Amino acid sequence: MAIGKSEYNLGQDLIKVLLVDDDEDDYMITRDLLLDVEALEYDLDWISSYAEALDAIERNQHDIYLIDYRLGERDGMQLLNEALDGGCTAPIILLTGQGDREVDVEAMKAGAADYLVKGQIDHILLERSIRHSIERKALEREHAALEEQLLQAQKLESIGQLAGGIAHDFNNLMTPIIGYAQMGLTTLPEEYRERVYLEEILKAADRATNLIQQLLAFSRRQVVELQVIDLNSLLVNIDMMLQRLIGEDVELVILPSENLGAVKVDPTQIEQVVVNLAVNARDAMPEGGTLIVETSNIEFGEEELKNHPDMAAGPYVMFAVSDTGHGMSEEVKAHLFEPFYTTKEKGKGTGLGLSTCYGIIAQNKGYIWVYSEIGSGTTFKIYLPSLDVIPQGTERPSGTKSNELPRGSETVLLVEDEEQVRELAARVLRQQGYTVLQASNGVEALSIASRHADGEIDLLLTDVVMPLIGGRELSIKLRDIHPNVRVIYTSGYTDEAVIRHGMLKPGTDFVQKPYSLAGLTQKIRSVLDEPREVPATTS
Repeated sequence: MAIGKSEYNLGQDLIKVLLVDDDEDDYMITRDLLLDVEALEYDLDWISSYAEALDAIERNQHDIYLIDYRLGERDGMQLLNEALDGGCTAPIILLTGQGDREVDVEAMKAGAADYLVKGQIDHILLERSIRHSIERKALEREHAALEEQLLQAQKLESIGQLAGGIAHDFNNLMTPIIGYAQMGLTTLPEEYRERVYLEEILKAADRATNLIQQLLAFSRRQVVELQVIDLNSLLVNIDMMLQRLIGEDVELVILPSENLGAVKVDPTQIEQVVVNLAVNARDAMPEGGTLIVETSNIEFGEEELKNHPDMAAGPYVMFAVSDTGHGMSEEVKAHLFEPFYTTKEKGKGTGLGLSTCYGIIAQNKGYIWVYSEIGSGTTFKIYLPSLDVIPQGTERPSGTKSNELPRGSETVLLVEDEEQVRELAARVLRQQGYTVLQASNGVEALSIASRHADGEIDLLLTDVVMPLIGGRELSIKLRDIHPNVRVIYTSGYTDEAVIRHGMLKPGTDFVQKPYSLAGLTQKIRSVLDEPREVPATTS
């Protein structure tokens, strides 16, 4: 039952509330209180039994839970503990018929978002408690995500320091091994068969030295020779080598962007990154596939980077390496850049390829992000600071770019399963005048579209890869309800990668994540301003 009117936008258009109370009169009172709230729109569900409530909470389909302290023979405190132990992520407000300071303290210590006495609640207090509880929980999630990023960065930094120390000591050990083996070769006549043993020692030492160089790259202790270069030229110069490296079963596609910005990097190191990523992609496609290497300019504002506090706002040059392989699980991605971590068979890899890439990109003042899901391939995106200079052989377009974002008044259905990305896009579009309807998946989007069947939804802005219903299937079903809707797809994979996987057709309107605010709003305005095709008439 939807009640109330929306003015506050807590990142969504409808607050889904579950009331757990075994007294129908109390349910009616709570419903009437929410009816008096003009600031928020609610969808209120009511459950009276403990078992049904626990089952509903485990399904995690509500934004907030109101739980009565007394539930027959069991109490709300026990339900609160079971819900939190089961991984409930939504805030829980405990309700009681009479004020009890000890129960209040116990509830808050157990993890309740708030504690309200029924006889003392009015609609203002209830609305404020719900709003503050949801906002506080959102801030806690954002803090936890940033803390996890910091811990991951600190872990990699610690591993890097350890790897650098090991590499230093190992090099000291390898020096006499190589030196004495070479000395032995110079003193033994050519006809001595013992020379073969020394030559094998040197081959093994050479392989060990290469491993050490990769460890040094990860720990950022290699000597870099920085040059101002054009990445497009670098990629063109190594395309033949890449093709030989990946074999005939893998198609190589290089897509250089026009007017690409210059970067100041060690070109030899960047070549090594491309080669390592290409080899990794090849191994992920044992039956063949497509390897896509592409470049583009991108400018990040502070808002887009709030979940990446280590990155500075400004212009970047991006190059992406995408494959159509088997993809990676979340567990694999969590350890991806750790030295010696590998999912390959014994003897098929050292586990240093991606950790080397991480170290090289960090040493060149850049950043590396990965997008991957099982069955959907993998995309590595590398961002390098763009310089305000023109590499030799390139031209920069004339004219100046306006800082003002294009505005609109149309209705946009925004479908994105990553909450922080969804929040960002919705906030930006509302600031530019659009009406935004938000959904976290395709099923929810179709439900919202059905409720707005009498009104116009002008644009569907949807992620491509989502649980339940993918973006392409969603757009087909949505056109049954809103036949004139325009569609823009977004994804962490590049457009060429999703097209190669058959998820989208060539020529589809597409915005690649992470998108800039200007890029997103300009694309939306461009698509909405396109003239509609007029059906041909016959006389």
